Amino acid sequence: MSSSPTPSGSTPGSVAAHARGSYDLVLKGGTVVLPDATVQTDVYVRDGLIAAIGGQADAGRTIDCTGLTILPGVIDTQVHFREPGAEANEDLETGSRAAVLGGVTGVFEMPNTRPPTSTPEAVAYKLSRAKHRMWCDHAFYVGATVDNADECSELEKLPGTAGIKVFMGSSTGNLLISEDDMLERVLRSGMRRVAIHAEDETRLKERMDYRVEGDPSSHPVWRDDETALRATTRALHLARKTGRRVHILHITTPAELELISAHRDIASCELTPQHLTLAGEEAYPRLGTLAQMNPPIRSGAHRDGLWHWVSQGMPDIIGSDHAPHALSAKEKPYPASPSGMPGVQTLLPLMLDHVANNRLTLRRLVDMTSAGPQRLFGLMRKGRIAVGYDADFSIVDLKSRWTMEQSWMASRCGWSPFAGQTVTGRPVGTIIRGNQVMWEGTLADKALGEPLRFDATDRPQAAR
Repeated sequence: MSSSPTPSGSTPGSVAAHARGSYDLVLKGGTVVLPDATVQTDVYVRDGLIAAIGGQADAGRTIDCTGLTILPGVIDTQVHFREPGAEANEDLETGSRAAVLGGVTGVFEMPNTRPPTSTPEAVAYKLSRAKHRMWCDHAFYVGATVDNADECSELEKLPGTAGIKVFMGSSTGNLLISEDDMLERVLRSGMRRVAIHAEDETRLKERMDYRVEGDPSSHPVWRDDETALRATTRALHLARKTGRRVHILHITTPAELELISAHRDIASCELTPQHLTLAGEEAYPRLGTLAQMNPPIRSGAHRDGLWHWVSQGMPDIIGSDHAPHALSAKEKPYPASPSGMPGVQTLLPLMLDHVANNRLTLRRLVDMTSAGPQRLFGLMRKGRIAVGYDADFSIVDLKSRWTMEQSWMASRCGWSPFAGQTVTGRPVGTIIRGNQVMWEGTLADKALGEPLRFDATDRPQAAR
């Protein structure tokens, strides 16, 4: 392991020149995951940006990272923070607080709120409510509806938006695009990658009798493999027909990944920590309706099949699908119980534990949680530790073995399917644009989250 490397392309004279500068912050002595190497070095920050990697210089503040690993800031591209309309379950403040406590520096928040985020006014309202309340940087998806299908090209250009989200299967209000002709209209309106919840609504309706009263293990029988595969097949067909890139969310079946592998020019995809960690044979008897989500937790064979495709380099992103509900609602007998579970705070610990158990490498995890989101969605100055990028870091202790107690969880819903689970790998610090937002479980004095910026929505800043 090398120490204090010379920045790529620099001469010794230029290193000496940059070393004479002074900086706002230095992360000292950590193991840093750079785009092309993992090295023990120092990272310098000025004006919220990464200003230098390696060398010796003065800094106004030093954070000792000896024995710790510095990752590019983790970006969770699928969370539901329930505001407005269901703040009893979660809101923008509590959800983002959970995010930074778990080492997450940025989130894409979903549109199935009440009212839905499907108009310019709704986006502006969410952005206004997030200001000075959200702990992490953020963007909001716009939900495609039967009413705005032809306006998506304008909606996706709104500042602070992650793009268009489509629900092909059961959702709330009019956020349901279940017919091919309507989905085609959405895909023809705009240019950005469209995120899709792929479950076939017709098949869901046909199979409702497969639900067994009081038995949540019947949930994946009702919402079976074919329900997912049929919708993903339809989405890929229409993406090909319209020439529009799509992003299939929370994949649960190996068959979908095999299908998507033949369409990589138009399709990217996401896995969740839940589907990579839980197996239905164990989860439903132990957790009951707390294991209920859409698409469902499936069998151990499904979980192992997803890991096979991870080894093939297929999934692009890990997203939590953080979708909290009050415990009183989740404890209702199935199927009266709502689907969804919290996950933004446990995303990084769970995936670090998989790294510790040699299911994937740390660099592959970084690609799926930092570089991948930047690459697919055109995030500006995010996703890598490189000079000129935002000084966003998820600082972790890879060797720490600890138990995720419920007392550590910050989600307002007050429960987690992973409470009490022991893992190896712990988020120690969360730094966003050079601001120490969390360290050893303690938050900063105030929330400093700002809207994320995208190539598609933000013009370069002009000289003043």
